[in-house]
Amino acid sequence: MSSVTSPPHDRVVAAPPDVDVVLPCLNEAAALPWVLARIPDGWRAVVVDNGSTDGSAQIARALGASVVREERRGFGAACHAGLSAATADIVCFCDCDASLDPALLVPFVAELRSGAADLVLGRRRPRGRGAWPAHARAGNLALARLLRRRTGLRLHDLGPLRAAHRVPLLGLGLTDRRSGYPLEMVVRAADAGWRIAEHDVPYLPRTGVSKVTGTWRGTWQTVRDMRRVLARPAGGAAE
Repeated sequence: MSSVTSPPHDRVVAAPPDVDVVLPCLNEAAALPWVLARIPDGWRAVVVDNGSTDGSAQIARALGASVVREERRGFGAACHAGLSAATADIVCFCDCDASLDPALLVPFVAELRSGAADLVLGRRRPRGRGAWPAHARAGNLALARLLRRRTGLRLHDLGPLRAAHRVPLLGLGLTDRRSGYPLEMVVRAADAGWRIAEHDVPYLPRTGVSKVTGTWRGTWQTVRDMRRVLARPAGGAAE
């Protein structure tokens, strides 16, 4: 009886992602399924594991995300590791705690592609009790006012939901690796003459325990880091 040999399959080469979404992650196992299910088709989720001990990295891989490990603790360290690992023309950032829906980034990306803006930010609008603690909101408002004095930008929020073209973003030379990273991005973009847009987005109660602005100590650390960024001269590097 003769055997039949199946023809070899052609190697399937994955198409490059249209957009990379950087998701800094520290013990977000409970939130990851919700977040990753909302990544738009054709986009790639880049989960940056910043030292999780709850199996977040394994869950992210099982759900189809690319996982990058960043040993150095810090929100900025995780965000920049994701940016460095990205390959798409457009890179987005979103928290990984289910407080923000990554699908909200679709119009942000459209605005970038149309040439109407160089950096698009989400202005958080809390939905539900406990979505944004009063002390965190107050700290954010104070920083937005300081940012206005420093740059002239009339922004209301320094939140994590944002989108920009990857190569120009890398060209900003961001150096902060702590909580000042989001503000440094805006300050350097403003200094470089970027067109910066801001749009309202719903902000939901997070899943799990907050590591930063959910506590007074975390909020103070964030405000301190961001004030340090504002105190630097134009083009100044982090210490």
